[in-house]
Parts: sequence; C-alpha cells; structure tokens
Amino acid sequence: MQIREVNSEGLKRELEVVVASGELNERFQDRLNQIKDTVQLKGFRKGKVPVNHIKKLYGKSVMLEILNDAVKETSSKAIEDRKERPALQPDIVLPEDPDKLDRILNGQDDLAYSLSFEILPEIELTDFSQMKLERWAVEVADKDRDEAIDKLIDNNLNYEVEEGRAAQDKDRLTIDFVGKIDGEVFEGGSAEGIEIVLGQGQFIPGFEGQLVGGKAGEDRTVNVTFPDEYGAEHLRGKQATFDTKITAVAKPERPEANDAFAQSLGVESFEKLQELFTQRIADEYGQAARSKLKRELLDALEAAHTFELPPTLVDREFEDLWSQVTSTMERANETWEDKDETEEEAREEYRGIAERRVRLGLVIGEIGERNKIEVGEEELRKALLEKVRQFPGQEKVVYEYYQKNPGAVAELRAPIFEEKVVDFILELAKPTERKVTKDELQKALEDLEEQDGDAQPSE
Repeated sequence: MQIREVNSEGLKRELEVVVASGELNERFQDRLNQIKDTVQLKGFRKGKVPVNHIKKLYGKSVMLEILNDAVKETSSKAIEDRKERPALQPDIVLPEDPDKLDRILNGQDDLAYSLSFEILPEIELTDFSQMKLERWAVEVADKDRDEAIDKLIDNNLNYEVEEGRAAQDKDRLTIDFVGKIDGEVFEGGSAEGIEIVLGQGQFIPGFEGQLVGGKAGEDRTVNVTFPDEYGAEHLRGKQATFDTKITAVAKPERPEANDAFAQSLGVESFEKLQELFTQRIADEYGQAARSKLKRELLDALEAAHTFELPPTLVDREFEDLWSQVTSTMERANETWEDKDETEEEAREEYRGIAERRVRLGLVIGEIGERNKIEVGEEELRKALLEKVRQFPGQEKVVYEYYQKNPGAVAELRAPIFEEKVVDFILELAKPTERKVTKDELQKALEDLEEQDGDAQPSE
C-alpha cells in the first residue's frame, strides 16, 4: 500500500491510496483456494472443483469482495498510521473510468482511490481550577412550604351532597347530558353520571356558567359554540345544545391541615408532609441553580477554548437547527417579518449557535476522553428504563427500538456523559456559594431564557 497526501489545508485532509495489483491478486488467489475447499458444484466432489472453474463462475464477484475489503482495511490503516482523528466518516472515491475498473477487476491494474476527511482539532484545555464560578443557593422559607401545601389541600377538597342546594362556583355537580347540533344528537356528545366542578373550565367554554344556580333534579338546556381550535375537527365552530339534567350538587369542604389529611395521602403525619415538601422545594431550587451554574460553566468553556472547527460538523449542526426552526415556523404559520428579523440575520444567528454547540461538544468530549469519564451500563440501563416509562402501554416496542438502534442509545448516553463531565469540572473549579432569594434565582433564569430566544435549542 502506498499513501500520498494530496491536500492538507486546515483540518481538511485528502490522501491518494494505492493498493498494488500484485497484492490484490494474492488476496484473490487465497480467497479462491478457500472457496475451493468448501464449494459444492454439480458434477464435482467437495474440495475437488478446479480453481479455474471457480474463477470462471465467481471470479468477478470474488474480486469485488476483495476490493471492498482492501478499501476498508487500507483506509483505516492509512488514517491510523497518520495518528489522525477524523471528525466524521471519511469520504472514499473509487475510480469511475469503466476501462480502469475492468482492468482492476481482472487483476491487471493497481487500485487507486482518494480518501477525504476532516480531522478533529488539537484542543489545549484550560485549567479548570482557575475558573471563577458561583453556585447559588436558596433556603426554603416556611411560607413557601405552607403555600405549596395549601395548594395541595385545595386540590384534595372533600365534597358533601347537600339537598336543595343551588349550585355555586367550586361546587361539584353530577350531570347527565345529551348534545345536539341542528336538533340532531351527535356522536360523543352524550354521557351520564359525569362529575364537573364549576369554575375549573373542564367543559366547553360557556357550559359551566349556565349551570350556576341549578339544583338536583333540575333540567337545563345549555347553549354553546365549539371553539375553532377544538380537538374534534368536525365540531369546530359549531353551535350545539346540551339537554342537561343535574342529579346532585355537592359543596366543597376544605380538609384541615393535620395528621388525618397527611394520612389520607399515605404520609404518616403532617410534620412528615411538611418535611417532604421542604425537600421537594429544595430540590427544585437546586435544579434551577444547577441550570444557571451549568450555563455559566458552558459560557466559560466556550470563551476559554479557541480553535478551528471542522466545517462539515458545523454545517450538519446548522442544518439540523435550521430544519427545526423552519418546521416550527411552518406549523405556527409564522414568517420572518413576524419575528422582526430577516432570514439572513436568522441564519447568521443560528450559524453562531451551531458553532457554539460544536465547539462545546468537542471540548466536553476531549475532557471526557483525557480523564477517562465513561457512562456505565447501569447508568445507561436506568436512562433507558426512564425513557420506556414515558410510553405506558408501549414499553416493549420502545425497549426493542433502543435495542435495535445504536444511534438512539447514543442519544441517551450523551446527556449522561455531559453531566458527568460538568460534575468533573465543578469538582476542580470549586464554585463559591452565594445565598440568594427564590425571586433572584427566578429572575436570573428568565434573563437566560430571554438571551437564548424562543427558538434556541437548550444546551
């Protein structure tokens, strides 16, 4: 095998690889001898078929296999010998001249092909211990905990049927109804024993308000218009009447904030419920603070690492982002004028986002590789199970999909790997801690979202 460098501009590489006809013929002959010992043809005993007869029958297909194997082996070795890391799968171009190909297949000419690829840049990692980062911490106030528990109580009201009660806002009614359009009963518009809480907006707009003041045993005709965005397309914008019978009216009773309420939820005491809510809110604050810290860390990583980016990687990332943006706009029937910017300005913006993501991806990958950070099988298994749980009733289908698609598994592995690298950096950077209020943390997160813009993908 001979290798000649044709181009070495920036991160681009183009090589010409030549495999001598003598080597190809030697591989070809070895392969024919292997076939000779195993092939069975009519009129010949196993292992006794003449090589020339095998060559006549299978020669061209065997040589195609030889060429395919030779290209795979020599292209890999050419890159390995140069100790270079391709950013993407190399592009291999074989001879196109039919006469040239015919001579190669007949073992009369050398195989010469071009091998083009972009290499990963050399990255000089910054000293993470010198990074200035700040970890925000929010203490959970009793007031916030109590407000959260109050909302829980409001969502777990008890209802007591009261004879002769005129329905009021927040009362729970039990109703039967028959829906009609133009006097005709329509499919899916009738039901019995349905419970509805007035004021929650569970039904078509305007439905609940017409039941206020109604009593058990009373019949009412409710007139409504289905919204233009209603789920059932054939009902959108249609006027309908519902012959409705109220069978029960129950008034709400708010449970006491005590042990009995906690036990109704499966918690041993109200004090324990308070502890659980304090921890839950603390976890929410912690996740929000980590999101802010991670964003600042990624910003610092991007600023600290300047190197040439593989153009094809950036192009692919940009095309993926641009496809997402334009698809979202099409679904929303939006134009660039609606967004107060031109398409050219948007392209420039998203090209910058693509460059940022490629740069950070390369830096994070480099950190992980140099420090032997890996995603364990147990971590991956947990991530897969979590993904499967998101599709109740389809668990088997989803699980099999990931089993058969290495690319999908890689998408599960990537965020786990990234978080482990972030943890590694934070351990070295040792962020200082700053006590803040929940409002300060919320404002900081809102500012970050505003900087990103509505369409920018998250990190």
